[in-house]
Amino acid sequence: MRTTAVWKGAISFGLVNIYIELYTAIKAHSLGFNLLHAKCHTPINYRRWCPHCDKEVSWDEIVKGMKLENGTYFIITKETLEKLRPEKTDFINIVEFIDVNALQPIYFDQHYYIAPAKETDKAFFLFLAALKELDKIAIGQFVLRDKQYVCSIQPYENALLLTTLNYEYEIKHVKKVEELKVPKIEKAELRLAQQLIDKLSSKKFDMSKFKDTFAAQLQKRIKEASKSKLKKVKESKKPQKREKGVSLIEVLQASLKKSKHPVQPIARAKSR
Repeated sequence: MRTTAVWKGAISFGLVNIYIELYTAIKAHSLGFNLLHAKCHTPINYRRWCPHCDKEVSWDEIVKGMKLENGTYFIITKETLEKLRPEKTDFINIVEFIDVNALQPIYFDQHYYIAPAKETDKAFFLFLAALKELDKIAIGQFVLRDKQYVCSIQPYENALLLTTLNYEYEIKHVKKVEELKVPKIEKAELRLAQQLIDKLSSKKFDMSKFKDTFAAQLQKRIKEASKSKLKKVKESKKPQKREKGVSLIEVLQASLKKSKHPVQPIARAKSR
């Protein structure tokens, strides 16, 4: 049984329209902490307080505004928002197709499953098969919940996955990372690092083996607290620091010995 679709419309490219439905792909799990007064454990209330008028302000007295360079505010009314709001569309307009590896992960935002409006829609599965065969991702534009998005569409199992993308101006470029200078890498160090990576490599990634142990332990403590007082969560052990004087190559060699997987020979690239 399907969940409720968050958007219904069509994928449009050329003269082709494929009618689809969008479904949320991610369900965030949060423990949902409340802020309490330490003395009496009463939930804290927040007031909308105006320091200029020295009084609490009700919601019907509040407007939205953007601060200008001169310190004043540009007031944004509901009427202004209605005029500027992007016109809702029923189509995801495909702008271009790119190679699978051409899109950097930093642009990824929210994920949605795409399912055909009709389960027997051959055009949907033809589009899916074509993307798989060509190793391509579709880049499109559409409006969802009053916001215009750029998105990627790519095969995911027997369906399609739509990912909304961050705009270029939304990406924070960290100056410290950009200025990093790469030190000289010794061939022996590189070879040992490659062997270690090869030993720890898996043919298939299984996300189900990873668990949020902190959340699980905390939930266990909360359950126990229903019968007794909640005890403080023990601090996790800090990772051991590498001893001074130990070289990187020695650490890599020790890691290779500790690894359970047998060492696999590294294939060397043939000289052209």
